[in-house]
Amino acid sequence: MATATYPLLVLLLLVAARAAPGGGDGTTPSAYEMLERYNFPRGILPAGVQGYELRPDGAFEVYFPRRCEFLLARRWLVRYDASVSGSVADGKLTALQGISVKVAFLWLGVGEVDRAGDKLSFYIGPVATSFPLGDFAESPRCRGSDEDFTAAAAASS
Repeated sequence: MATATYPLLVLLLLVAARAAPGGGDGTTPSAYEMLERYNFPRGILPAGVQGYELRPDGAFEVYFPRRCEFLLARRWLVRYDASVSGSVADGKLTALQGISVKVAFLWLGVGEVDRAGDKLSFYIGPVATSFPLGDFAESPRCRGSDEDFTAAAAASS
């Protein structure tokens, strides 16, 4: 009985290490590095990512310690939920869930982000707004208690 338990324990440890953010081997790229591999600037994600999952088909989920709001281009209030999901391909994020922008008094979901040259286009339904890549050179900080948010992210690294 004990000999059958040992391989099962090893298998469970391997599965747990693979499921943990960072893959458990120290070589798994961060969510920001993965974005760059898909031709996106790291600043498209706010600071403080706790982990992510990326499946072979490009489906992904990114985790934050809490909801995050920040100003984009000093005029657009953007909200990332604690969990953001979608699908990624080179220069294209589609089927996005968990990202919203405030327009007047309404929060509207961002469904897609495309990169074309040195511009990023954000699609809210049939309407798109483009920004220069330079606006995403650095990850934005969340409004509110940034210290708590950044400390939580540092603790999870």
